[in-house]
Amino acid sequence: MKQTFVKAAIMASFMAAVSCGQAPTEQGPAQYGVMTIATTNREIPTNKSATIRGRQDIQIYPQVSGTISELRVAEGESVSKGQTLFIIDQVPYKAALQTAEANVAAAKASVATAQLTYDSKKELFAENNLLTAKAQFAQAEAQRVNAANNLSYTVVKAPSNGTVGQLPYRVGSLVSASIPQPLTTVSDNSEMYVYFSMSGNELLSLTRKYGSIANTLKNMPDVQLQLNDGSLYDQPGRIESMSGVIDPSTGSTQLRAVFPNTNGLLHSGAPGNLILPISYTDCIVVPQVATFELQDKVYVYKIVDGKASSVMIDVEKIDNGREYIVKSGLVPGDVIVAEGVGLLREGTPIVAKTQGAAPQAAPAAAAQTETEKEE
Repeated sequence: MKQTFVKAAIMASFMAAVSCGQAPTEQGPAQYGVMTIATTNREIPTNKSATIRGRQDIQIYPQVSGTISELRVAEGESVSKGQTLFIIDQVPYKAALQTAEANVAAAKASVATAQLTYDSKKELFAENNLLTAKAQFAQAEAQRVNAANNLSYTVVKAPSNGTVGQLPYRVGSLVSASIPQPLTTVSDNSEMYVYFSMSGNELLSLTRKYGSIANTLKNMPDVQLQLNDGSLYDQPGRIESMSGVIDPSTGSTQLRAVFPNTNGLLHSGAPGNLILPISYTDCIVVPQVATFELQDKVYVYKIVDGKASSVMIDVEKIDNGREYIVKSGLVPGDVIVAEGVGLLREGTPIVAKTQGAAPQAAPAAAAQTETEKEE
């Protein structure tokens, strides 16, 4: 009896739904966002991994051997050209210079004696003795000059303005010209060089655009530098050097930009990202979400006779990860599916969202009319 009552209740609910007009609705074709292809001008920032270097990094090696007796600078200190950095023990070199000077004096006396003998006798042996004395004097003088130079080399000076780098050797360390590490490195950081690479295709594109490497360097816009912590350096830079040689192992060429470093924020050896604005004129840009890849080829679905038709396109990838520059495969006026391409198949009927909006309004209007009639 209870089961009969439940069945009767279900049938009554179904009949009530039918009497109220709640019949099942049929779903039409899925709707997709579409876009019409058109050309545009774009300036797109491209990121390039970069390395920062001082305008010149000079490694300082001693020219004589000995122990360091004085260390006159600290790591990170700014120094001027000619400023003393190190002093190597001078005692043996001063002694060598004194010996050389004494030898010069003795040789000079020998020349004077030989000259007197020659002037008085004018004999061949006297002339030979004079020539020998003069040769010994020249040799002694050369040794004196060498000893004086060696003594001067014990005072190691900065070859240019810059900043002192690491100091691996301290007072008492034995150093020579063959040490494995330099005494230090003096970096000229008033301006910084930022080195980065560009593919051969990118270089070719720029050269075609501007006509030559010289014109490219002259007309390219300023570049920005993103530091290792993600912040943007507050002063722009300029690309001033571009190698015309492509490395066959990497397919890339090296470029150099220069940035002012008046606040000393940039440091030699630090990494960064160079942000290079690339200008495109009358180009076709499509969002990456409107594309799909198959066997390393990029495709879009073009709408042909109301259906999806896959088309392979040749693209230039942009570092922002959102768009492609289309080099071939599409022309202005083509209409492509802009979203949901992963759900499509070849020949899928396409109803644009803008096209489907009007028919959807009709049932609502009809319902409103029926309500007005009942009232």
